[in-house]
Amino acid sequence: MNKVKELPGEAIATAAQAPSIGHSVRAYAERVRGGDMGALPAVLGLVVLCTVFAIARPSFLSPINFANLFTQGAAVTVIAMGLVFVLLLGEIDLSAGFASGVCAAVLAVTLTSLGLPWYVCVLAAVATGAVIGVVLGSLVAKVGIPSFVVTLAAFLAFQGLVLVLVDEGKNISIRDEVIVAIAGRNLPPWLGWGLYAACVAIYAAVQLVRARRRAGRGLVADPLSLIAVRVGSLAVIAGLAVYVLNLERSRNPLITSLTGVPIVVPVILALLVLWTFVLRRTAFGRHIYAVGGNAEAARRAGIAVDRIKVSAFVICSAMAAVGGVIAASRASSVDPNTGGSSVLLYAVGAAVIGGTSLFGGKGRVVDAILGGAVVAVIENGMALMGYGSSVKYLVTGCVLLLAAGVDALARKRAASAGLR
Repeated sequence: MNKVKELPGEAIATAAQAPSIGHSVRAYAERVRGGDMGALPAVLGLVVLCTVFAIARPSFLSPINFANLFTQGAAVTVIAMGLVFVLLLGEIDLSAGFASGVCAAVLAVTLTSLGLPWYVCVLAAVATGAVIGVVLGSLVAKVGIPSFVVTLAAFLAFQGLVLVLVDEGKNISIRDEVIVAIAGRNLPPWLGWGLYAACVAIYAAVQLVRARRRAGRGLVADPLSLIAVRVGSLAVIAGLAVYVLNLERSRNPLITSLTGVPIVVPVILALLVLWTFVLRRTAFGRHIYAVGGNAEAARRAGIAVDRIKVSAFVICSAMAAVGGVIAASRASSVDPNTGGSSVLLYAVGAAVIGGTSLFGGKGRVVDAILGGAVVAVIENGMALMGYGSSVKYLVTGCVLLLAAGVDALARKRAASAGLR
């Protein structure tokens, strides 16, 4: 009798540890209905935008334009990745755009005027960003000035600092081959396929190890069928992207060949892996979410809230510096407009459109990449259709407002579901 009674329990435990793919889909649908939509709006928006632009302008899907999307949105995406850390705390950094301009100017001056090696110049630019982050974070966390005010003041001050560094408006050309190659050169086709294979293999290994560990701890683990769908989807999408990027894009291939994955792509992937690991696998990452969810509760739990806030601003400004290096590489120069114009608006928009909440406590680094892709597609598609900056700003603003509205409604639905 005891043995018979134990069998149903064992079956239930097994089912809980290895649910079917249908069960996983229904659970995801329940989370969406409960307000936890994650990156779903960004993904759907990206699909709709690409479809519309592909129909309106078939050249949108051409290999050369596809490659341009990566380089056009790279700097904004990297800056947005840093902004995710600040937004997770419920704070804002309005100076990230011009902070990237300041760091790009430091890079240009040390390269041209001082003649230092490229790696020293890049370190100097990133170190400048880190110092900026320490100052901004300390004013917010230690002094208690609202981040909006601190970073707005920095937004204004950094415009003047950029002018000082570039000698009141000069254009500083960058000729270093390594720096220019970051956003201006491509990987050999064979290396692109090698990168593709490595990414798919690593993603599959991470998914399998995660499922095995959860099952070993008696937690609900994703079924192998769902993992296979995820890995297969990544393999197909990434494989198509690499195939298209490896096609000849030059109009005169006999003179200059243009093939391969842009070098900036593995740079962004490396940053994605690094910061995703930091947020999901370290105590620091858990503390970021805790402070963003409830700062006072985090403080009572023994978390050094001020230190977490300063660190988030340091990461944000350091990533702005990396974005400035990428922007300088793409333009092969630095001028007073570097990091200005719409860079900040697009970066904040990318993070929010991708799914990071403006209210803090919810977001991932990959959100910045998804949102950056949406912004890049809008800007690129509108340009191909012949629309001016006015229409691009209007459309991007509407998309950002829609994303913020979806986030607010999702929070209300999640709160009401929690009350019930």
